Amino acid sequence: MIRLANFTRELLMTTDANAITTLDDIPRLHARERGTKTALVFEGRKTTFAEFERHVASTAAALSGIGVQPGTRVAFLGKNSDHYLGLLFACLRIGAIMTPINWRLAAPEVAYIVSDARAPILFVGLEFCASAAALTRDCAALKHVIAMEPGGPTAWPTYAAWRDAAPNAIAPLHTPKPSDIAVQLYTSGTTGRPKGAMLTHDNFVSMRRLSQQADVPWSRWKDDDIALQAMPVAHIGGTGFGIWALFYGVLTIVAREFDPLKVLDFIEHDRVSKLFLVPAAMQFIVRQSRAREIDYSRLGTIMYGASPIPPALLAECIEVFKCGFVQMYGMTETTGTVVALAPEDHDLARPELLRAAGRPLPGVELAILDANGRHLPTGAIGEIAIRSPATMAGYWNLPDATRTAIDGAGWLRSGDAGYIDANGYLFVHDRVKDMIVSGAENVYPAEVENAIFGHPAVAEVAVIGVPSDKWGEEVKAIIVLKPGAAANAQSIIDWTRERVAGFKTPKSVDFVAVLPRNASGKILRRELREPYWRGRERRVN
Repeated sequence: MIRLANFTRELLMTTDANAITTLDDIPRLHARERGTKTALVFEGRKTTFAEFERHVASTAAALSGIGVQPGTRVAFLGKNSDHYLGLLFACLRIGAIMTPINWRLAAPEVAYIVSDARAPILFVGLEFCASAAALTRDCAALKHVIAMEPGGPTAWPTYAAWRDAAPNAIAPLHTPKPSDIAVQLYTSGTTGRPKGAMLTHDNFVSMRRLSQQADVPWSRWKDDDIALQAMPVAHIGGTGFGIWALFYGVLTIVAREFDPLKVLDFIEHDRVSKLFLVPAAMQFIVRQSRAREIDYSRLGTIMYGASPIPPALLAECIEVFKCGFVQMYGMTETTGTVVALAPEDHDLARPELLRAAGRPLPGVELAILDANGRHLPTGAIGEIAIRSPATMAGYWNLPDATRTAIDGAGWLRSGDAGYIDANGYLFVHDRVKDMIVSGAENVYPAEVENAIFGHPAVAEVAVIGVPSDKWGEEVKAIIVLKPGAAANAQSIIDWTRERVAGFKTPKSVDFVAVLPRNASGKILRRELREPYWRGRERRVN
């Protein structure tokens, strides 16, 4: 028996989405209406909504005091913390743009993002102080570095002390507008460089308003809900989920990083009722021996997404957690979720639905397009296109890439191949792009290939994704060596790891005499992938 989330309890959330026009309204509203309620808990530190609003105001004043202007990108390199959320909302208040960086990236990748964003200030977690010190030499625009916790270089201010020293009398000379850019999240690049997706206040707020107006049952929040933010803030699933929990005025427990045993502790001892996870994280949790010993009666909803989930894993999670599940399909460029598979669709008696991504949320339109952009009929497989109020404003400083991604009618090409059935359910079948999704991290072959090409023994390289029971997919490099050159797999892997993030580094390497190409010379990746995916119903895992 699947226990669906109980949406009929007396303490239904009363936050009116119409009262929130920009994200800056969130801390002000809740400080006024529920100021004494705990907003955030992080490693024993508790912050009420009134205190959170004061912290936002102080940080906004401190940012203004060092010359941060509307439109300035403020970089963050660190793991999750309550202070990150305070910094985020302070940026929103003065029109600055929060730019969190994936802490798993290699040093050259981090330097590229800081430079591309032209960020004059970097907030850095304690674990990454050495990397940040190098950035001050390599990034010309970077003028200020602030440590999020004590223990960094003595020359750097510590966040809380820096924030609290700011004179609150400094009033930010900016009034946020719905069209303002709120967050810039970097996505892996099809041409080897990450792109900054610019998300507006309205991208975030409009979807909440439409869901509330449509009274979508699973998207309701209650005053006594407790949210767990365990996914990294450099992803929309981390920053976005943190914003939503604050939006609805519930208590949020912030986990520094994902740890399956700690997630079980939070569920068991802290009465967590809502959380967002990626499928790889769900697998790590459900495979713990303790997972079958926990009382999940308080757990209402697990939201999951960012990569496809094997139906067998989903069925196992349904059996163990016995809560409501919501599969979420979307992209950074769509500000997260635009399609959802509701709790009532997670029915083990209807296994065909467990393969679906879900139905579009209110305000979202879907289309299936052929290679020429023509709309295809029900059941036909083509590229999934999305039109919604949550579509990004564009890619930072990349107008051509923006026009390629979003056509004149507002349709965003997802790069995923799929179809829509007669009941309106979206099914993801394959990828139009060559992107690899490994543990919910996006990896573009061009990035990895660019890193490998510099190896002195490599003449040609193609990177593909192959099935992995642990990560869904993992990276494989297929290499043609230069005449007379010698190299082994480990030397290629070690070379690559120095230049890109560990999750992008090949887990295996094959050496071949020649790569398959078409008449125009393009590498036939599908032909390279086929032996590894043969016999599988889907070409995503």
